[in-house]
Amino acid sequence: QVQLVESGGGLVQAGGSLRLSCAASGSIFSINAMDWYRQAPGKQRELVATISSAGSTNYADSVKGRFTISRGNAKNTVYLQMNSLKPEDTAVYYCHANLAGGGSYGFRDYWGQGTQVTVSS
Repeated sequence: QVQLVESGGGLVQAGGSLRLSCAASGSIFSINAMDWYRQAPGKQRELVATISSAGSTNYADSVKGRFTISRGNAKNTVYLQMNSLKPEDTAVYYCHANLAGGGSYGFRDYWGQGTQVTVSS
């Protein structure tokens, strides 16, 4: 079955950088879009960045100019390069994909388990 696994989270000082990775595996037929969300304790999950199958990208205003989302040459992989990190970036970051797979050609949503990013002052 389809599985999304994130990696690359950790503890970093303000102004530092981290690179998150997400790999989708399983019986995947086609990926329409992949995204990064984040959720801080006590707050709602928010969309951070998204990339479509055509390569179009969108970013939350709070991360624009600092974060970059990209797809790997193997299209089942998505990255989030995070530069100039701020304490308010601290959250659990989740990979999300809209794809066809898991025994069906119909598109549906899949989520990773999340990876913790902590930015200290």
